[in-house]
Formats: sequence, C-alpha cells, structure tokens
Amino acid sequence: MDRFQNTGQPDWDWWGKLWPTPGATLRTLGVASGESVAEVGCGSGYFALPAARIVEPEPVYALDLDAALLDELEDLADQQEIENVVPIHGDARNLPSALTARVDTLMIANTLHGVDDQSGFIRQAFRAIEAGGSLLVVNWHDRPRETTTVAGEPRGPPTGLRMPPAATEDAVLSASEFTLERQVELPPYHYALVFTR
Repeated sequence: MDRFQNTGQPDWDWWGKLWPTPGATLRTLGVASGESVAEVGCGSGYFALPAARIVEPEPVYALDLDAALLDELEDLADQQEIENVVPIHGDARNLPSALTARVDTLMIANTLHGVDDQSGFIRQAFRAIEAGGSLLVVNWHDRPRETTTVAGEPRGPPTGLRMPPAATEDAVLSASEFTLERQVELPPYHYALVFTR
C-alpha cells in the first residue's frame, strides 16, 4: 500500500525545534488523564509517547504503515518505561480493522494534507471516536514552503498540498457530524483544529 502524499517521518531533532514540549502541546489540545487516544500516522512516536504519559494507564494506539518506525517507537517506549502504547501496523484508510475499540481522542498530525480520500478518512475517524470525544487535526499553515524553515532549511509539505484552516474545517465538517470546538495556533508554522463528536 502506498503512503499518503508527502508523509515521510522527519528526525526527532528538528521536531524538537518545532515542538520542544510535545506533552504541553497535547495538553493544550485537550489530551487529558484517563482518556484513550489513537494517533494516526504516528511515526516513531513524537506525540504518541508523551500522550501515553498523560493518559496512563489508558492506552495510546499508535497506528502507522511503516513497520520500521513502529519498531523504533517500541524501542523508545521500552527505554522510557512506557507500557500503555499499543503499536498498530496498519493503514489509516482502513481504520475499522486497525482500531479494535473506539477512543476518546483521535489525532492526525502533519498528515491530512496528503490523504487521498479525506472524506472517507474523516467518516471512518468519526466512527472510531466515542460520543463526546475529540478529533485533533494538526496541520502546517498554508505558507510557501521556502518560508517555513527549520535549522535553516525549508521544511514541511510542498506549498500546493498545504491546507488553510478553513479548508481543513470544511474537509472535516462536510464529511461528518463533527462540531468545530476551537482553533489553536501552534507557532511557528502550525495550527490545530479541535473537533468534538
């Protein structure tokens, strides 16, 4: 199965320059103790691992198509003695078979722009979330790629793939019965939309 467009996993060093405190970012977005979480396109766990610390003992289902990244996530979880991350080797285009239980929060970070069937994905996400739960969508702002630099180099998806907040909102609301709760700015280059089910 092919990856979504432009969703390669960058290294932790430059993620750390963008989000030096990923746990604080997650708390700002509403991830809270005692709630189950799924991260779709989790990579090696930059958000999944701090999410697990926040919600433990509840599970964090970490879904990715890349088995090597999931192996890295498992190694990091072992090193950090995090026991409630559940790596899932699966495709986000088939969430019902990948996630065996509904979750309180489903997060997709830096990936929605490349999803080939956004409406289909959003409908599946809606079914994967408990009533009253949340969908968190983190995206790059729609700025020219050459202006979003990290360590002096342009980063992020090609300019043409970037979605302004209004386009992300429309993609979610036109495909589902989610309600937009709020928009959160995540400087320097990102925003998040928090939807409730």
